[in-house]
Amino acid sequence: MSAQREWFEKDYYKVLGVDEHATAKDIKAAYRKLSRKFHPDANPGDSSAEERFKDISAAYDVVGDEAKRKEYDEVRRLGPMGGFGGSGGPGGFSYDGNLGDLGDLLGGLFNRGGGGGRRRGGATPPGRGPQRGADLESELQLSFEGAATGVETAVNLTSDVACHSCAGSGAKAGTTPKVCGVCAGRGVVDDNQGFFSFSTPCQNCRGQGYIVEDPCPTCRGTGTERKSRQIKVRIPAGVKDGQRIRLAGRGGPGRNGAPPGDLYVVVRVAVHPLFGRKGDDLTVSIPITFPEAALGAEVNVPTLEGAPVKIKVPAGTRSGRTFRVKGKGLPSSSRGSGRSGDLLVTVEVAVPAKLSKEERKAIEALAAAGSDSPRAHLGV
Repeated sequence: MSAQREWFEKDYYKVLGVDEHATAKDIKAAYRKLSRKFHPDANPGDSSAEERFKDISAAYDVVGDEAKRKEYDEVRRLGPMGGFGGSGGPGGFSYDGNLGDLGDLLGGLFNRGGGGGRRRGGATPPGRGPQRGADLESELQLSFEGAATGVETAVNLTSDVACHSCAGSGAKAGTTPKVCGVCAGRGVVDDNQGFFSFSTPCQNCRGQGYIVEDPCPTCRGTGTERKSRQIKVRIPAGVKDGQRIRLAGRGGPGRNGAPPGDLYVVVRVAVHPLFGRKGDDLTVSIPITFPEAALGAEVNVPTLEGAPVKIKVPAGTRSGRTFRVKGKGLPSSSRGSGRSGDLLVTVEVAVPAKLSKEERKAIEALAAAGSDSPRAHLGV
């Protein structure tokens, strides 16, 4: 039984939100629903959603496969000791020489490598084999208008890339790395301790499994070189300040044939002198005169698109009241929704700092004509 350590630690049925006796159809339906909800494309820049999506995919990979599900259920039923194999030995267990994940755990206690049986089972020992490239991060400064409409631009990045001379092998052009004669390309050597067998990184090849006898002069055998590059990136409309855009495969180079890492572009949106933002809604504050507030009026309001729109200010409007203009906000950040936010217009009654003689007389006449005090409800 090739049980994995995660099988003892994670309840895949709980991850998918189904009962352990759920049918294959129910499991598939639950997976599809959750994968759509937490897919990285539907949650750009949300690292927690990305981690949840990975857990959902890992769970379905096991319980969504009939053979793996039977093995998973059996392992969960037997508990951690089920990893030792079938019956036949003392207490119903027989030892087959493979400690699996328990060997890794014991090896860690003795500052050694993982169990020797697991190495023979084909798992990649530390320090050798394909290694996925590192994820990189870069910032992109964007105007408020660019964030609203979306743009195609480029990010300038200086990072490690696969050496152009040796294509990442580390060996001089025309030569190839040699398989290590000590570990036979495994990257580890076994240290038998009677009942247990431990593996340690091979000192001859430093755990790589191969030796570069004639290093590449460009990268000095590292397989990578530092280089400036320009990467095109499409910024979706409605992107928020601080949002992370993932560019798959544009990160650091992989080693020994492994894929490269990803590049995360962090968007920094500039402040607009007139408009603000609240989710997918745009906000703007406009001044109105006292007569417009008291008598009512139609006033022009600027939009981010350029063409103004009219709003109707009803008579008796108080300063600070907000009006909503449908569909004049930002494109929704939810991919595929096709909707836009609104424009939230807050009116502020403008009080003139200086008055002409005619204006003063008119205001004094208005004050004399008024009989109600706006502070009457305060009792003062």
